[in-house]
Amino acid sequence: MNILLQININQDIELHQIQSKDAQDIFHTIDTQREYLGQWLPFVAYTKELKNTQDYVDSLVNASSEAFEYVFAIRYQNNFAGMIGFVNSNHPHKKTEIGYWLSELYQHRGIMTAAVRALCKFAFEDLHLNRIQIKCAIGNTASSNIPKRLGFVFEGIERQGEKFPDGSFKDLEIYSLIQGQFRSINQP
Repeated sequence: MNILLQININQDIELHQIQSKDAQDIFHTIDTQREYLGQWLPFVAYTKELKNTQDYVDSLVNASSEAFEYVFAIRYQNNFAGMIGFVNSNHPHKKTEIGYWLSELYQHRGIMTAAVRALCKFAFEDLHLNRIQIKCAIGNTASSNIPKRLGFVFEGIERQGEKFPDGSFKDLEIYSLIQGQFRSINQP
């Protein structure tokens, strides 16, 4: 996609559409926080060198219009803090899923809650989607607290929904938010 999107959330937090130059920051964060991030993010084990991250980022940047997903780098006070974006979007049915992760250095500042809220607003108001889903591994309380804070509805458990590098499968909590709900809970 040729037009790069930036979402300014507040004076400290901004989302900018992923670019090839972000690969270095992403890889550095993953590489220096493997134990912390790897606890809940299976891709960490497979991200062994900068080329792995660069290939992933380039696949996002160069995606065809049919495969394109909005994915953003999260910047806090102009420093890379994590990533957030849409996955498994289904445009005919006007729905998507949000995936996210945040560096350990930026936890407990409200960054991800603000980023998810902003991405929901973008999805509902600009993309005219109707449904957003978030999946969180059972036990990942920091992640599951975000949809709870934002008024998402708990729908149930996807049993053994994600495979981890050790071969085990994790159950996932599924949360959803419908466009009308978002308007009613996010009015000033």
